[in-house]
Amino acid sequence: MLIVRYSLALVLGALVAGCGLFPDADDETKGWSAEKLYSEAKDNLNNGNYEQAVKLYEKLEARYPYGRYAQQAQLEIAYAYYKDNEPAQSVTAADRFIKLHPNHPSVDYAFYLKGLANFIEDPGWAGWFSGQDLTERDPKAARDSFESFKELVTRFPESRYAPDSVARMQYLVNALASHEIHVARYYMRRGAYVAAANRAQYSLNSYPRAPANEEGLVILVSAYDKLGLKDLRDDAERVMKKNFPDSKYLKGDTAAGSSWWRVWTW
Repeated sequence: MLIVRYSLALVLGALVAGCGLFPDADDETKGWSAEKLYSEAKDNLNNGNYEQAVKLYEKLEARYPYGRYAQQAQLEIAYAYYKDNEPAQSVTAADRFIKLHPNHPSVDYAFYLKGLANFIEDPGWAGWFSGQDLTERDPKAARDSFESFKELVTRFPESRYAPDSVARMQYLVNALASHEIHVARYYMRRGAYVAAANRAQYSLNSYPRAPANEEGLVILVSAYDKLGLKDLRDDAERVMKKNFPDSKYLKGDTAAGSSWWRVWTW
């Protein structure tokens, strides 16, 4: 009977070990101080070992949840995910830091990371202008990125990250406006003039200084003309000529009297 019990104990012991119920048994970091864990995590982060860095930061926070090392670990987890091209995890980590430490001296950096993470979610931002069918793209990440940078600049205008945030906001405005105009152009090609006018108008209202709005006004004029809305067409034409007097689109007027907007097709 003793032999049977002993054998059963060995089997159960093996099962327990195999199931990993005591994962710290062979953990080399067991007993490390908060400073040691942070130092090792930081080394991994600097060396590009982002996954390992996150694991060490998480161990640090779990074992030493209070103090400056834990707070810094939370922020650097967001950065590690950003560097590892994991935008959703980076945003989640940054949001958590902001919620837990709204008055932290580095909370502006958390907003900056959120903006960066969404900014690179689609690494081919040049694709906005490359002829790809952008009607199939979701600009949500770009809008979220813009909002994060905007909140940083609004709340922390003196932040060291504010100038770069402003530059990225301008880029995003141009990209988002170009997307809206692309969609409006798409609708024009298919004779959906109401939808085309709505998208062009949305771009003009949402991104009033974006260069893409030059074409947006052309689409608006043409769409209103197709719909027989002459007063709206004439109003849009006046805005076009006032804001873009040297536009290439206005050079479409012909000696035969054909209206300039009818020369342009999409």
